[in-house]
Amino acid sequence: MVDCVVIGGGLIGMLSAWELRQSGLSVTIVEQGKCGMESSWAGGGILSPLYPWRYADPVTALARWSQQHYPDFIQRLHEHSGIDPQLQKNGLLILDTEDAAAATAWAQRWDYRLAQPGADEIRSLEPALAELSDSSLWMPEVAHVRNPRLLKSLKKSLLNQGVKILEHCAAESFLQARGSVQGVVLENETLLAANVVVAGGAWSGKLLASTGVDLPVRPVRGQMILYRGEPGVVSRIILSQDRYVIPRRDGRVLVGSTLEETGFDKSTTESARVALAAEARRLIPVLAEYDIEYHWAGLRPASPEGIPYISAHPDMAGLYVNAGHFRNGVVLGLASSRLLVDIMLGREPIIAPQVYEISLDH
Repeated sequence: MVDCVVIGGGLIGMLSAWELRQSGLSVTIVEQGKCGMESSWAGGGILSPLYPWRYADPVTALARWSQQHYPDFIQRLHEHSGIDPQLQKNGLLILDTEDAAAATAWAQRWDYRLAQPGADEIRSLEPALAELSDSSLWMPEVAHVRNPRLLKSLKKSLLNQGVKILEHCAAESFLQARGSVQGVVLENETLLAANVVVAGGAWSGKLLASTGVDLPVRPVRGQMILYRGEPGVVSRIILSQDRYVIPRRDGRVLVGSTLEETGFDKSTTESARVALAAEARRLIPVLAEYDIEYHWAGLRPASPEGIPYISAHPDMAGLYVNAGHFRNGVVLGLASSRLLVDIMLGREPIIAPQVYEISLDH
């Protein structure tokens, strides 16, 4: 028997396992595919919600805590694993200014740096930009990580700490007795555990249905493209009309993303590829000179208002949930996993947990 089985080997599941292991618990991760290869791998790794003032306070509270703690966490991961997740703080330049008043009020309330540069400063911040507007919103402290490298670094660190990872191994049901979880039933074996954490992303609702909880977490497809550029082609994270451009250290440039209600279908479409390429050229014309290296899709775990569920199960002792982060799994994940383990171990929580709770009404 282990102290905890974590169902889901994406970023949320692995961060939950990290926090549990750092707290001295023995942990096994069960992943139906390969760790980190669903929504966690597919995203852009921006350490901020897009248009963050449009989200409810519980999302900002998690994001703020994560942003403050990510640099130290990334350094520890790099030291533990030898793999650099490539944290870069190159700022977020938002070209949509219709929310300027709301954005300014939000930034003042939460103590974020936010400026409104004019055309000349915009050009100096990002020389590759097309001529788009005379003003923008500028958040200089926003960073991003290269999420595939973050996932590799985290997985290696977990293995180095003795966390057991079972890939291509789907959880079929929960072993339970007298109102408590006793473990997880797999196809060919049963894992006994004192606690179980469901961190299955868009699949979490399916797992919890048998326990009397109708968790409103659904898949929303997002498609992205990747240009094989050169270092310095783009300097900043650019956001405009819900499309973003993210420069990587090696010159690659990500452009995303779509929002599509297609169930669990994560195939790519030519129409999305064409639309994303057109947005890339609209924002950064020089990208037309580079090849699209890759086009992919992932399934985001959408939840009402984008507020994740970080909670004990309301009717089954020892069962917990960490799911529903929608587009913000990377930036919210560090805080949500810490909060989850605070709840599990009865520690003083980093953030008031009530708003993230699930109930049988869901």
